Amino acid sequence: MKEGDFVSIEFTGRIKDTDEVFDTTSEEMAKLAGIYNEKTNYGPIPIIIGARQLIPGLEDAVKELNVGEKKKVNLASDKAFGEKNPELIKLLPMSVFKDNKMEPSPGRMVNFNGLQGKILSIDGGRVKVDFNHPLAGKAIEYEVEIKEEILESNDKIKSAVRYFTGIKYEDANVTVNGSEATINAQKFDFPKQVKQGIADTIMKWVDGIAKVNFVDTFEKKN
Repeated sequence: MKEGDFVSIEFTGRIKDTDEVFDTTSEEMAKLAGIYNEKTNYGPIPIIIGARQLIPGLEDAVKELNVGEKKKVNLASDKAFGEKNPELIKLLPMSVFKDNKMEPSPGRMVNFNGLQGKILSIDGGRVKVDFNHPLAGKAIEYEVEIKEEILESNDKIKSAVRYFTGIKYEDANVTVNGSEATINAQKFDFPKQVKQGIADTIMKWVDGIAKVNFVDTFEKKN
């Protein structure tokens, strides 16, 4: 595959040292691994080669595959989720948690200004929080397969919507008129920043599209 290609892929990611599954597109595997989420739409996910929608090592592996091919990929931490950065382990005063109406406890995940961290310990009036990615410093193994190449403009636009929102393809109604794309996903209320991300991606990677509209449709109920 080459940069700019739209493809759908299936994958399962494991922590190499423990064989623990941390992410998968397979509903069956998610249930077996104890990470099933009923709100997730499992199945192949769309990605754009070159758009940095995968971690670096996995994208490099996908580039080498053709449709229908599978590969097992072993990634050192620097090609996966990065090395652990000691500077991202912070000691925070207890007052920060009180101000945010949080009750700190070891192991709890917290979020400050969009930065997610895990509480490591509490000592007196200070709380140690690790803001590294949970998989930082770990070697990762992926099993990945390219299921299909996405070629039609409408399908590429639907793919962008699914990538950013996780909704099913059939829930995004797309029409293209010249250089203008219109997306009707009336069942969902996407935040403005999500719509901006979808629009920017479409205009960059889908040939000929220079404008993206999002519309809401309301129908009279019987």
